[in-house]
Amino acid sequence: MTTLTIPHTDIDPYSDESILSPYEDYRRLRELGPVVWLETHQVFAAARYREVYDALHDPTTFSSASGVGLTETLNKAQKGSSFTSDPPYHGYVRGLVARHLKPKALEEFRDYIAGWADTLVDQLIEKGTFDAVTDFAQAFPLAVVPDLLGWPVEEGKERLLEWATAGFNAFGPLNERTMAGFPLLQEMSEFLQRMSVPGNLRPGSWGAQLVSDAKEGKIEEYLLPGLLGDFLAPSMDTSVSALSSMMWLFGSHPDQWDLLRGDESLIPSAFNEIIRIESPLRGFTRLATRDRELGGAPVAEGSRVLFLYGSANRDERQWTDPEKFDVQRPGVAQHVGFGHGIHGCVGQALSRLEGHSLLKSLTGKVRSIEIGEPTWRLHNTIRGIASLPVTLHP
Repeated sequence: MTTLTIPHTDIDPYSDESILSPYEDYRRLRELGPVVWLETHQVFAAARYREVYDALHDPTTFSSASGVGLTETLNKAQKGSSFTSDPPYHGYVRGLVARHLKPKALEEFRDYIAGWADTLVDQLIEKGTFDAVTDFAQAFPLAVVPDLLGWPVEEGKERLLEWATAGFNAFGPLNERTMAGFPLLQEMSEFLQRMSVPGNLRPGSWGAQLVSDAKEGKIEEYLLPGLLGDFLAPSMDTSVSALSSMMWLFGSHPDQWDLLRGDESLIPSAFNEIIRIESPLRGFTRLATRDRELGGAPVAEGSRVLFLYGSANRDERQWTDPEKFDVQRPGVAQHVGFGHGIHGCVGQALSRLEGHSLLKSLTGKVRSIEIGEPTWRLHNTIRGIASLPVTLHP
C-alpha cells in the first residue's frame, strides 16, 4: 500500500460557524484525504466513513483509555468510565450499566414508554404550537429516564440536562463552552456522590441496584458515581438531539412523513435515517497505541485522532445521495451516529425505544407536521436544535 502524505488544514470543526453549519466543512475534510491534520487543535482527523468505521472496530490500536476528548487535562479527569476505558476493564464496567439498557432488558418497559409517548403526543396536539426541543425532545426523556434511574423527585431532575450538556462539552477543546460547564460538572459530581449513598435512590430502580451491588461487595464502591454518570449522559442529550431532529426532518419532508404514515414497518429504518443524516454525536477522539495506516495514511503511535461521526454518515463514498433524507434508505443501519463497535453508545437501545414509540404514536395521530425556522445549538460534541416551533395537525 502506498503511504499517503497527510494534508494540513486550518478548518476548525469547533468554530461557532462550523458547529452551526458543519456539512460543508465536513465535505472539505473528506475531500482532503482519509486523514488530515487540524492545525487549530494539533490533532489528526478522520472524516470519511471507512476510516471511522475501521478505527472504531480496532479498539486495541485506537484506545479510549487515555480519554476520548480533545483536551488532555480533561481526558485525565474523565478516566475510568466506560467511555474512557479499554478491555478487559471496559467490558466489566460497561456491563454493569448495559445489563439494564440491552434491548431484551428494556422489553419490560416497552408499554410504559409507549404510554408516555401517547400521553405526550395527545398533550402537544391539544396545545397547538409548541417548541420541539423543550416541549417534546427534552420533555420525553425527562419524563422517562429519571424514574428508571431512580432519581429522587425533589432533587436533581431539573439539572440533568444541564449536567449532561456540560459533560459532553468537556469532550471538546478547552474553549468558553467547556469552561462555562465546570461549575455544573462539580454540581453533578456532588449529586452523584450523594446518590451513591444507600437509600437515596428509589428502591428497585436501576441506580438503586448498582448501589445495592456495591453494598454487597459485588462491585467496588468507588465506581458508583461514575457508573451513575454513565447512565445519565447517554440517556439524555443524544436523545434530545435525535428527537428534535425528528420533528425538523419530518416537518421539512412531508413526502417522507406520508411514506411513514402509510407503512409503520419503516419506523426502525426512519429512526436510523434520522440518526444518520443528523448525527447526535459530532465525534470523539482516540489515542493510537501503535503505528497504523488509515486509508493508506500513516498515523504514528501516540497520535490523537478525532473521528467525525457526523461527517462519516454523509460520506459520498458510502452513501448514495447522502444529503437526502430517505426513510427507505438501504443499509442505513450501518451508520455510525451512535458510534460503533465496543464503544457504541450504551444508551442507544433506550434511545431507539423512545424514538420508535414516539414515531408510532405520531403516525397514528398526526396527519402533518408544520414547522417554523430552527435555531441550532452551539455545543462542542452534540449536534442539535436549540428551538423549533411546531404545530401537529391531527
